[in-house]
Amino acid sequence: MKTIVVGSGLGGLLSAAYLAKSGHDVDVFEALPFTGGRFTNIDYKGFKLSTGALHMVPHGDSGPLAQMLKKLNADVNIVTSNPSSVIRMPASDNDTDYKNGFRDMAFHDFKVPFSLINRIKIAFLAFTTKYFPPKKGTFDDWIKQHINEKWATRIANSFCGWSISLKSSDVSAKEVFEIISNLYRYSGPGVPMSGCKGITYALIEIIQENGGRIYTGKEVTEIITSNNHAKGVVADGDKYYSDLIISDIGHIETNRLCKNVTETEEYVQYKNQLQNIKSSAGIKISLACDEPLIGHGGVVLTPYSKRIDGMNEVTNVDPTLAPEGKHLVMTHQCLRWDRLDNIEEEIELGLQDIRDIFLNKDYEILMVQSYHDGWPVNRSASSQDLSNKTPISNLYVVGDGAKGEGGIEIEGITLGVLNTMDMILS
Repeated sequence: MKTIVVGSGLGGLLSAAYLAKSGHDVDVFEALPFTGGRFTNIDYKGFKLSTGALHMVPHGDSGPLAQMLKKLNADVNIVTSNPSSVIRMPASDNDTDYKNGFRDMAFHDFKVPFSLINRIKIAFLAFTTKYFPPKKGTFDDWIKQHINEKWATRIANSFCGWSISLKSSDVSAKEVFEIISNLYRYSGPGVPMSGCKGITYALIEIIQENGGRIYTGKEVTEIITSNNHAKGVVADGDKYYSDLIISDIGHIETNRLCKNVTETEEYVQYKNQLQNIKSSAGIKISLACDEPLIGHGGVVLTPYSKRIDGMNEVTNVDPTLAPEGKHLVMTHQCLRWDRLDNIEEEIELGLQDIRDIFLNKDYEILMVQSYHDGWPVNRSASSQDLSNKTPISNLYVVGDGAKGEGGIEIEGITLGVLNTMDMILS
């Protein structure tokens, strides 16, 4: 079967590799001059910075992405972080920031700061929500209903901000509990050796070894349709026909490329759903240092920061991501929708957090990257994802615009790809 993949982000490459190994004749078209999209490396001053993701796999060597890579026999080594994650607390219980120092607490001890009555409530709710998860409302609504304590909001916002670049008031309780369920089902994070590019290049190798072709700098400007059936694409003015099209550019952009679509009831409903999709936004700040600022390869959540939700120092696991003798720290902060017009101010608040957290430490700001609009954290914010199938037959959407439920970032992308492969190959 002839298959065209539009976009070479992680979702596109996973799909292309899977289908190429299954016998499909695969062509991948990428508008950018490089592959990987927001999941590859940038070489800067000898550091391997990332175009998007922070050189971490949320569920390490046992999650959906790792399992799919193993099934593809991809040459990827993911080292599970130890500790997996910690929560950075102020030095004193009376402090509300890190200016007077800090102490790190294991993530599984997050219940300790709660009052006794709320610790009892949490134990009871952990049992009941496992079998009866919430179906309506935001995670913030759920917290205020059951555990009305400031610490609950702090840790919820930090966790959601780091993992899905949303605050607890912007994501459904149902999605967060599915994420928590997956944390118990799989494991904590891991670092892919060679960073994001290690995974991207392994997938490219599989595609090419199985006869697939990848064209960079070749933008798809139209998806050819006839009777609401996808027939091929137009790229740089040339027509390429296929039996199947997989888009890695999100539902909104995919639909924009479709011409001459009949307005059936199903298609009109689909277009109305597109109106409600919001992308998630964020800011990443990369630091260079001579000595480790964190000292391990796990996640550090920072619930007492003004803006930064979390950070990592992956060079404690893979030193090749920095020049010899150097370390790389990456911080991430959620960028709220109502602050998109104040990005410079948000960046400055993040930089102030860094000064407070690493007071009297030597470091260099390598790069500040913002992710929004056409280059977002996720094209569809978590809990807003649509199905991988579209109302146009033989046209599917994968990637960060069509993630699977409960999937943190690239794990969600993988779950969406697996769902799509099931639909196609079954």
